[in-house]
Amino acid sequence: MSLITPTAEQFETIRQQLGREPRGLAGIALASTAGIPLVLQMRSLVDDQPFPTLYWLSSRELYQAIAEIETAGAVKQLEQALQSDAAFMAEHLVDQQRYVDLRWQLMTSQDRQRIAELGFTSLFDQYGIGGIRHWDKIRCLHMQYAFHTVAGSAVGRRLDELFQLDQLACES
Repeated sequence: MSLITPTAEQFETIRQQLGREPRGLAGIALASTAGIPLVLQMRSLVDDQPFPTLYWLSSRELYQAIAEIETAGAVKQLEQALQSDAAFMAEHLVDQQRYVDLRWQLMTSQDRQRIAELGFTSLFDQYGIGGIRHWDKIRCLHMQYAFHTVAGSAVGRRLDELFQLDQLACES
């Protein structure tokens, strides 16, 4: 995983994608072959407040596609699949721990120290993908898929299988 420092043009694209100035941006975790930012890596501490979301989906196309999938009830369907498929659940729980470990690994030493000083260490050990505390649930498919694009995940693979998100052309 190689973090990309955004160019001025990419930074402007990010502003347009988000509709606001990005806060806590560490860099671009994934870009299209044309250099369009698709997934952002975020800092874990923003203005001395915990921000447990490591990866943020910035692609408009992916965001819209996943919003439609969520609206159609996919979160509930995936949570039911987790409950009925022990292997899927086991993979999902491993993904949650990988996310927590990766977040700690990618965090700056200054952020780790400040998180400890502020008493937030246990939060960052407990909160998984998308800041969820109950790892056997799914909070947000956008954050699940953002993690998947960078590090792979059971839920992300399932989304690709069901909705071919990995085939989506991302232009903005």
